[in-house]
Amino acid sequence: MTPLDLAGYLIAVLMTAVALWRMPAALWGDEDDKRRRALWGCYAGFAAALWTKTRAVRIGLNDSAVTDLAVLIKHYTATIAILAILSYIVAIYGQYPDAGTVPRHVRFARAIQQVAAKASIATLVLLTVLFFTVVDRSVPSDRFVADHAGQWGATLYMSVFYLYLGAASAVCAYQWALATAGAGMRHLRVGLGMMTFAMFIGVGYTVSRTLFLWASVIDTPSESFALRFDEVTEAAQVVLFAFFAVGASIPALSKGQRRAKLWRAQVKLHGLWRELMTAFPEQPFDPPASLVRELTRFDTPADLRIDRWAADIADAVEKLRHYVPDTLLPAAKAAAAGGTAAHHTAADGTTANGTGDADRAGPLAEAYWIKAALTAKNNGAPVSTAATVETQHATDQDGEVAWLVRVATAYRTVPQDRAAQVLAHATSATPATSAATTGPSTASATTGPAARTAAPEETA
Repeated sequence: MTPLDLAGYLIAVLMTAVALWRMPAALWGDEDDKRRRALWGCYAGFAAALWTKTRAVRIGLNDSAVTDLAVLIKHYTATIAILAILSYIVAIYGQYPDAGTVPRHVRFARAIQQVAAKASIATLVLLTVLFFTVVDRSVPSDRFVADHAGQWGATLYMSVFYLYLGAASAVCAYQWALATAGAGMRHLRVGLGMMTFAMFIGVGYTVSRTLFLWASVIDTPSESFALRFDEVTEAAQVVLFAFFAVGASIPALSKGQRRAKLWRAQVKLHGLWRELMTAFPEQPFDPPASLVRELTRFDTPADLRIDRWAADIADAVEKLRHYVPDTLLPAAKAAAAGGTAAHHTAADGTTANGTGDADRAGPLAEAYWIKAALTAKNNGAPVSTAATVETQHATDQDGEVAWLVRVATAYRTVPQDRAAQVLAHATSATPATSAATTGPSTASATTGPAARTAAPEETA
């Protein structure tokens, strides 16, 4: 096996992996993902085409009852993949309000829409007719272009395919180059830039091979030169598909990182949320379930579920205010101060994880307050006037979730007996003590959970 053969297997595996990875989002994802279903069709089509180019598959098909069958199947699947990518181009770049002047790239995409399907069908018909009529298939080939160099029938057949492939590559290069220049996010610019570069390689690949074939008809090259040219251009195509597969995956990887971040937040919030929803079962849309069950509820996007959990926690804390006295907050703060004192590791007041005591005390005090308030409710405390709360608002959803994650993390460290002691201390406190205090910052009566703006490294 030559290095080029090995590279062919690797690039086929890579494109297949990309197609399988993107398949769930394309087939069962939200509306934004479904718009990219055509792009997934391109991955799948090119993956099939690349497998027909691998040594074992192409030799097996070429030596079958239909000589050189691998070539025809490769061109069928590649043509379908190209139609899919042109459909993607139209879906993404052909949308524009009817009012006003339509930009040139939008007009171009709409023009492509008018001819793409017809051109694909015409290409498939021509390839089929030429393959079975004018291509010399008396002897099975291994490297089709090198083996048929100088033959006008094979040259005409390949020219039809290369015309279609080259035109589609030029269209994609043009649209993606414009999109790269206008992309605001770095990962999107990188991904689109790699895809644009791949399409420029595709244009060079088709032009060079077409010129070589027609030049060979005029002056037949030596077998060694033809084989060397075929190998060089095949290597360029391997590079093309590597850039295309990786570039197309970079924006999706960014989205995947966002989803992974939300899943981690769910893991950390689940314990606190489930305890609060068990205390107030009428609060959530669905009864609280195990962590595994919650993470596998694919009918609800992770970001929407996190939003619901944050609102559920806020509403539950609002209800808990009616079961506790105003004196619970200073007791919770005192307990938190005692807890953070145990975490000193240096004279500068930093804790074992590098976070200052003041930063840790806030979530820990809130965790003590929630667990103590839950204890009061579960012990049958009567409903009374809501305890006073101070309202603090996060600047965005990420900051709110980051704060709740820190509270939930601290909540897991609060022993039940210690929370009971904090509650007992608050209950026995004098009214005079409570008059000067305020309640926890997790929620407000009208705005839901409040949160400090978290530092970037604090987000889940």
